[in-house]
Amino acid sequence: MKRENSLDISSYFIVGPENTKGRPVADIVRLAVEQGFTCVQIRSKIASARELIKLCGEAAEAIAAVGKSDSVTLLVNDRLDVALAARSRGIKVDGVHVGQQDVPPDVCRRFLGADAVVGLSARTNELLDFVRHFDTRDIDYFGAGPLHPTASKPDAGVALDGSRHTRTIAELTELHRLSPVPVVVGGGVTAADLPALKAAGVDGFFVISAVAGADNPAAAARELTALWKSL
Repeated sequence: MKRENSLDISSYFIVGPENTKGRPVADIVRLAVEQGFTCVQIRSKIASARELIKLCGEAAEAIAAVGKSDSVTLLVNDRLDVALAARSRGIKVDGVHVGQQDVPPDVCRRFLGADAVVGLSARTNELLDFVRHFDTRDIDYFGAGPLHPTASKPDAGVALDGSRHTRTIAELTELHRLSPVPVVVGGGVTAADLPALKAAGVDGFFVISAVAGADNPAAAARELTALWKSL
C-alpha cells in the first residue's frame, strides 16, 4: 500500500557530480530548491555507494538549510541500498526512482515502507500499452521521456532492440489521460518546451543539464519554475 502523500513533482531536478561542471552538488541543489524546485533526485553512474550516501546527506542538509525539508522530496536513482543506508544514518531520504531493469517497485515499497516515495520510469517502447496494464499500487508516479535526445542520459529512450524513441506531445497527452498516477516528463527539456507539456496535462517536468550545467543555475531554475507556475 503506497502512502497518502503530498508529493509535488511539478518541478523535478535530477543531479549528480558528473552534471555540475565541477561545482558541489549540494550547492546546485540549494540553488534549485531556493528557486522553486519541489523534488530532487540524486543520480550518478560514476559515484560509489559511499559517495552516493554522502551526496544524499549533503543534499538533505542543503534542502534543510533553506527550510524546505517538509515540502521538497529527496530521492535516489536506482539504488535501494543507498536509500536504506542513508536512512540508517538519519539522512532524510524520501524514497527511490527505479527503472524497468532495477529493483522492482514492490520490493522497494516493502523495504522503504508505506510512507516512502517510489517512482518508476515508463518503458521507452510501447509506452501507452505498458501504462495501461501496469499495476501502479506500489508507485507514486511515472517518469516519462525523453522528450528530446539528451547528452545527460545518452541511454534514455533506447529500447531493448537498440532503437531510440522520443516522446511526442500527442503521446504524452494520451499518457496523462491513461495513467492512474502522476506523470513527470523530461529529457532535454528547456523553457521553450514547458507550454506544450503543460497543455498535455502532465504533472511536471524534470531537468538535469538545464540547471546543473547552466552558467547561472539559480537564474535557470528560477526561469523554469516561474514559467511552469504561470502556465
